[in-house]
Amino acid sequence: MRKLWTILFVLLPFALFAQTEYTFNAYRGFISGGYNFWVSVPDTYHEGVDTMPAILFLHGHSLCGTDLNRVRKYGCLDAISMGRDINAIIIAPQNPGGPWNPDKIMQVVEYVQEHYDIDTNRISVVGMSLGGYGTFDLAASYPDKFSAAMPLCGGGTRKDFCGLNKLPLWIIHGTADNAVNISQSEKIVNAMKACGPTDLLRFDRFSGVNHSQLAKMFYIPDTYRWLLSHNKKDGRILNKDISITVSSLSSAYQNIDRASNKITVINKGKNHDDVVATPTTTQESAKSSTSTSKSSTPSSSKKPSVHVVKRGDTLYSIAKRYHTTVDKLCKINHIKETSILSLGQKIKLR
Repeated sequence: MRKLWTILFVLLPFALFAQTEYTFNAYRGFISGGYNFWVSVPDTYHEGVDTMPAILFLHGHSLCGTDLNRVRKYGCLDAISMGRDINAIIIAPQNPGGPWNPDKIMQVVEYVQEHYDIDTNRISVVGMSLGGYGTFDLAASYPDKFSAAMPLCGGGTRKDFCGLNKLPLWIIHGTADNAVNISQSEKIVNAMKACGPTDLLRFDRFSGVNHSQLAKMFYIPDTYRWLLSHNKKDGRILNKDISITVSSLSSAYQNIDRASNKITVINKGKNHDDVVATPTTTQESAKSSTSTSKSSTPSSSKKPSVHVVKRGDTLYSIAKRYHTTVDKLCKINHIKETSILSLGQKIKLR
């Protein structure tokens, strides 16, 4: 099993520091009586060509309200703006106040599934504080919908948490948390144990870590590696090989280039029209363009027909470089997504 995870790590999106273009789509008023939400799409997403995994981010109490831009203050969207490259569609609803409602969250997820090519076997959820509560409640309510869940310094409002035993779950809570005591996570673990085997559970107590410090989890590449390593079609397997420790928090902001990712913000109107498109970097607004179109793909006549594998290459990095997909490369070269590349190997591009 360890060998299998090692292979997967090589091929998962390790280019977490590469330059990428993202489109942040703001949806307001699209779900009657439901949440407004963001959908972040990287330039590696090709609609109608291939599916992409999705990560659902549930924010904490400080980001509640009706100003959707607040959801970008910390978490997955902010990590992208800070320069982290996450090769997944990010779904980030905003809670106007009060506890997260699992049914309303699922309305958002289902809407996004209908309008984007999402790999439904690879939808994971992560949340902190109030979002940690939401993650526990959502995963317990809809365990079959998610490939993995990571609740941070949270708790739960349900009476029944047996559903959590059905999916890979990594609970992390600081022992010095004075906002949400670690006992809240411990209660849920005990409730899970009362339901039966907890083979899919990881529970880490971060010694001396307070409530706010766990926000650094969103800037650690291994957080996303762990979430994206789970796939329902492979069965329910808990990844225990990726390690995140207290010391990982201290290096959360290392190797971040705030100007590396270009962000285009598109505000969606209630009539489902795009009303604003704002290309930005993390440092300043781009002044040269307000186009909402995707970057043009090089024509096949200009694109090389073969790529020679160099040190550090993965199928993901090659696909991204030549504006294609891993699935297409696998079909052209008659290889599998889990194939290990060797130096000097020739990969056909078309």
